[in-house]
Amino acid sequence: MEPALLIIAGALLLLLIWLIAMYNRLAKTRQHLRESWSNIDVELKRRYDLIPNLVETVQGYAAHERAVLDEVVRLRNRAAANNGPAAEQAVDETALAIGMKQLFAVVENYPQLRADAHFLALQEELALTEDRLAAARRFFNGNVRDMNQLCDSFPTNIVADTFGFERGSYFELSSDAERVVPRASVQSVAPGA
Repeated sequence: MEPALLIIAGALLLLLIWLIAMYNRLAKTRQHLRESWSNIDVELKRRYDLIPNLVETVQGYAAHERAVLDEVVRLRNRAAANNGPAAEQAVDETALAIGMKQLFAVVENYPQLRADAHFLALQEELALTEDRLAAARRFFNGNVRDMNQLCDSFPTNIVADTFGFERGSYFELSSDAERVVPRASVQSVAPGA
């Protein structure tokens, strides 16, 4: 065989190996995105399951706060029904976070409720869920960043465009103030005080 043909064949082989490696890297990153979104989805569903119990407990103490309770339930149902992209889900989650803030503001007016063991257990579970959700959101957003870098960087952007890999959208709430569900402060009372 002629040396020129060997050089061309070698170059084509290297190009094919590179193309396969880039495709596999993009496919792996896309799978990480799907997996990390599923982690967020699990935590969101856990939160959606906790909220009605929390509302029901508060309702027992604060029946005349019906408007706030109904609004939280409505926001929870809307967020639970949203199966759109991360950016759309973030809008509903932001509204739900604001509603939960209002709910916890109502709770502050009821010391007996703040001391209720069932309420405290629900509140603790919700706080743990929020922490797990924040960790899952960070993991998801890291995978979105990796995918977007691959889709934007040359020459992997050529492979991404050729095979239909798309940029991801971050799952972010609209402001720092809405990122954490507030926790009602609980004052412990010493026995005999």
